[in-house]
Amino acid sequence: MPRAPEFWARPGVVSDLLAPLGWAYGAASAARRAMTHPTRVGVPTICVGNLTAGGAGKTPVVLSLANLLHERGRKPHVLSRGYGGHLKGPLQVDPTRHSAGEVGDEPLLLAAAVPCWIGADRIASARAAIAAGADLLLLDDGFQNPALHYDVVLIVIDGSYGIGNGRVMPAGPLREPVAPALQRASAVVMIGAKATTLDLRDVPVLAARLAPVDAQEFAGARVFAFAGIGRPEKFFATLRDVNAELAWTRDFADHHPYGEGDLVTLEAAAQAKNATLITTEKDWVRLAPPWRKKIRMLKVTLRWDDAAALERVLARVLKGPPEVARG
Repeated sequence: MPRAPEFWARPGVVSDLLAPLGWAYGAASAARRAMTHPTRVGVPTICVGNLTAGGAGKTPVVLSLANLLHERGRKPHVLSRGYGGHLKGPLQVDPTRHSAGEVGDEPLLLAAAVPCWIGADRIASARAAIAAGADLLLLDDGFQNPALHYDVVLIVIDGSYGIGNGRVMPAGPLREPVAPALQRASAVVMIGAKATTLDLRDVPVLAARLAPVDAQEFAGARVFAFAGIGRPEKFFATLRDVNAELAWTRDFADHHPYGEGDLVTLEAAAQAKNATLITTEKDWVRLAPPWRKKIRMLKVTLRWDDAAALERVLARVLKGPPEVARG
């Protein structure tokens, strides 16, 4: 996925010119939902989506929910489209056998912690997961895909970025207009401090934050940081927050497939700066195995400000045994 254009961040002439295309895109999405009758597959479904293209923080939310559900004795499986991979689904991701080029980086990351399936046909993936033992489905993205019935819908928003200029692609970062999207949401997950002026009075807001794992290991370390994620600056800011010394930074397009040339160049630049290469966990899984031994990664975890509020939103899929929650 190419980098988000700068004009997506604020209103301007370019977004004004592209606005009619955004209206058409939003209308087409609405028509698709209106003509589709969502399918119930017999187990509860939780959809974790976002309003904007990339970088909101869906994957850490899915991982956190998977841990919570495991603690409650449930058997969640994750469904993903498998963006960035060339294998077709439905296919269960095997992190010991598959590569990011085959199944996508996010599914590979998720599959290390929870069973994960890829496939553009969400219904087929759902049925395959259920046949394999899933009693609850977690969708990593899929909010704009109306094929499946969702019992709980969580919209993830990066508090520091919000909804950018508030326009629909290609005029802005939105995948659809805000108002109808929020009407379909069970809650909004606001990651980080809310800097957006988005009106969220009519939907529950679950505050959360991304926290680095083993942050003390990076305090004082001189690093050359690189990332190919939706908003690389968030990663660089996290390193500064843990008191790492950033000798240099390099950002790539989201889901960038790192080739040998990229990594050789990065290694030489880091050596010239007398620094250690470091990247995100999502970038790290896109590296060839020999390079994973040379490059450090900073893992992050999601922490909820109000666990009880999250429990209330998830009550309809958490209460009782799986057979009670179904349907």
